[in-house]
Amino acid sequence: MPEDIKLLNSAEIKAVLEALIYVSEDPVREEELLRLFPSGTEEAVRLALSELLLEYEGVPRGLRISRVAGGYRMQTRPEHDGWIRGLYRIRNRVRLSRAALETLSIIAYRQPVTTPEIQSIRGTNPLGVLQTLLERRLIRTLGRKRVVGKPILYGTTEDFLVYFALNSLADLPSLEDFVEPAPPAEPAREETPRVMEGILSAGPEERASSSVLEEPAALEMLRPDAEGDRASQDLGPVFRNADEEE
Repeated sequence: MPEDIKLLNSAEIKAVLEALIYVSEDPVREEELLRLFPSGTEEAVRLALSELLLEYEGVPRGLRISRVAGGYRMQTRPEHDGWIRGLYRIRNRVRLSRAALETLSIIAYRQPVTTPEIQSIRGTNPLGVLQTLLERRLIRTLGRKRVVGKPILYGTTEDFLVYFALNSLADLPSLEDFVEPAPPAEPAREETPRVMEGILSAGPEERASSSVLEEPAALEMLRPDAEGDRASQDLGPVFRNADEEE
């Protein structure tokens, strides 16, 4: 509690209350607000809170203070929902490059995974792509691997699940769903793309590494949340041959 809190006037108390309600993720109760102020100021705080609520109701602001679950929460007004959805639709139009999708797929299926391991699968240095995925909060660092050099380990985030409308990583399409046996009467097909081959080469999917694969896309089925404008629906196949770099 600040030492000079007793010197606050009514306008300053309202400003403090406004800031407290704004930063609180959960509805903040009046009792919680009162405990932040010195004893003997309860009436002044209640009066300032009432004036603050009236100000938000009387002026056409973009935000409002609502009573929710016995507390106070700052929310946007329902009449502005269309504008807010429009903002998110614009932001969802930012597409991931093929290299980013390819790297993200490797991390999703092989996590925790290091930069050298990603590079061994893709055949190119992924540092620039990793930085992009970190900035978009689709991946995060998970510490360092206890090997020589102690490379950073990467994994996906909750934003990754939201972006592809997944409840958990268990909802990722199984790589086995994209494995098809080669018809015996047909001539041999092309080699398995390097990225898929690398992903299938470790863990429980190892048994699929010897099968012939079409041009697969394990995240092809995954699209951004339906609430968006589906602008990312043409992201294209995730898995590509290493020579198809942008």
